Amino acid sequence: MNPAELEEPSRTAVVTGGSGGIGLACAEVLVACGYDVVLTARTEGPLRAAAKRIGARWVAADAADPGGFARVVEAVERVDLLVHAAGTLAGTFVRKERLEDFDAVIRANLRSTLVTVQGVLPKMRAGGRIVLISSSSSESGMKGRSAYSASKAGMNAFAESLAAELERDGINVNVLIPAPVETPMLQDVAFEMHAIQPEDVAGVVGFLDALDPRVVVPRISMRAAAEGPLAARTVIPPKARA
Repeated sequence: MNPAELEEPSRTAVVTGGSGGIGLACAEVLVACGYDVVLTARTEGPLRAAAKRIGARWVAADAADPGGFARVVEAVERVDLLVHAAGTLAGTFVRKERLEDFDAVIRANLRSTLVTVQGVLPKMRAGGRIVLISSSSSESGMKGRSAYSASKAGMNAFAESLAAELERDGINVNVLIPAPVETPMLQDVAFEMHAIQPEDVAGVVGFLDALDPRVVVPRISMRAAAEGPLAARTVIPPKARA
């Protein structure tokens, strides 16, 4: 028998929000781990460039649209790992919030979680892993961002239910709950903060990938050190300078 026939096929990972920020950082780590990575995001140009830079495949799609995300799933034979990093930090104070804007945030952050998970599950087997990127706002609501906070809290609850459903199938569900991460998404935040880097979140995804799938880690919270010799630099978004 040809020795090549005995080799395990490369593992496949799907990463949403893959054109930049946390998604791209996670994808880069997974490529280094030997995954066949498929990046997806809505805008084709930046997505194509990101995929070319790290050696990944790409399929442009809206993660909240079942028809669009179906194209992503059609591009792979199986899914060993899903990293759902797509989302938006938007919204305003409750007194000013328009219903359509609230719905748009819930769609981008929470509905997309359902759509992507439903999409990959038929192609995921025992030992598979689903990693959902949440936010510290899910545990302590952010003033002026009620829609965002609610959507991420909903993601956490969704993940808890999902994990209970999928344990019998040998599929792990992990939620990463980072405090502020220094990405372009922070430009609309109106306060100073100590932020971690996208690579820090990606490192945790790499850690989870290296775990024996029999080990269950439901949630991981992470934040930047705010004082002492390891303190992260202070990020001051434009709105915080006003």
